[in-house]
Amino acid sequence: MIAHASRSLSIVGAGLAGSLLAILLSRQGWRITLYERRGDPRIADYESGRSINLALAERGRNALRQAGVEDEVMARAVMMRGRMVHPREGEPQLQRYGRDDSEVIWSIHRSDLNTTLLELAEQAGATVHFHRRLHTVDFDAGYARFIDDRDDSPHDIRFDTLVGADGAGSALRAAMNRREPLGEDIAFLDHSYKELEIPPSEDGGFRIERNALHIWPRGHYMCIALPNHEGTFTVTLFLPNQGDPSFATVNTGAQAEALFAREFADALPLIPNLRADWEQHPPGLLGTLTLERWHQQDRAVLIGDAAHAMVPFHGQGMNCAFEDCVALARHLMEADDLQSAFAAFEAERKPNARAIQQMALDNYLEMRDRVADPSFLLQRELEQELQRRWPTRFVPHYTMVTFLHTPYAEALRRTDIQREMLITATAGHDTLDNIDWNALEAQIHARLPVLEGAH
Repeated sequence: MIAHASRSLSIVGAGLAGSLLAILLSRQGWRITLYERRGDPRIADYESGRSINLALAERGRNALRQAGVEDEVMARAVMMRGRMVHPREGEPQLQRYGRDDSEVIWSIHRSDLNTTLLELAEQAGATVHFHRRLHTVDFDAGYARFIDDRDDSPHDIRFDTLVGADGAGSALRAAMNRREPLGEDIAFLDHSYKELEIPPSEDGGFRIERNALHIWPRGHYMCIALPNHEGTFTVTLFLPNQGDPSFATVNTGAQAEALFAREFADALPLIPNLRADWEQHPPGLLGTLTLERWHQQDRAVLIGDAAHAMVPFHGQGMNCAFEDCVALARHLMEADDLQSAFAAFEAERKPNARAIQQMALDNYLEMRDRVADPSFLLQRELEQELQRRWPTRFVPHYTMVTFLHTPYAEALRRTDIQREMLITATAGHDTLDNIDWNALEAQIHARLPVLEGAH
């Protein structure tokens, strides 16, 4: 275990991951200081432009549980049983995420979650400094300069070790990269997104089914809506950057209204401020960040989006970052020195981050296109039947990622095997009537060992 005298960390970024890590480590006796470039969200307007809603799954809840903060967070979460798929014509259909209400995900408001975690980090003993934007770092001297952007005043600190929890545009990552290249690669998607809002009904209730993630799949693009506890829904439109329709052709609020009237007709009456919101909010970029190295000796380490930003289509960015926090806290408790702890953390988490980044990209195709495809629906039906028959071996992809703690890399490996089985078994079939169950049973027992945690 690292000597008590050395147990001091400075965390750059007091967002979700930084605040949770501060809680975990403060409760283990570490001296934790957080530096955040924005103002205190408890007294200032929360920064707009970030994704407003987050999907909290079992991995994230497990991390909150370990930090002793699950109850406070869940008090403001809204359950989502599945995807409510809105076709161009016909009635919406619910596609459940799991077998029953024990297998659901939760919609949580980013600002609610961040303010709750910040409050609990301070209660656990962490010190938080707001309006501190990281400017320069001298890793050898253990010196860093922060700038207060309100008046450009500098604030210099001495540090033992820095943790970068400052998101996809991490200033600490940039400083580390200047000192010693990290093998950084950023791949932007050829789609971007805009956020809109469905307000509550006149009586303060929800205008559409509250316990679902609503999705309007349209092939090359899609719209989704997640519920908030106060009765609103956050609507996100994902659209190509080029082509028709795209952000290149839909510029004005009037053009956006015409697009919704044509493609998302049942959603349009629910979004009264569509024109104004469209013109006020610039499109958000979507990208995948990979690094060859997440740490530099014992001086600095990156977690969450700073190390492995991903596209949002599996709802796992926050859950993955929270798993990072738990893993880093565990390695810091088990290792004899910081460098060993950081190396072990990186070795454990990097392959899992790469796996969920890939699965998030794959899930975009599924959400915008395949959820309305008859062959996909038949494969899903077969998947559910195989889970019913062999629940500890054939565990659906979504279950492994969302309801279990199966390492992401293992979930991806098993998903590839299972997808191949489903495609082969349903080829040429319209129903499950003539499926060769004996052949499938033999394959499942040969290729899919019992999965820990499955039931």
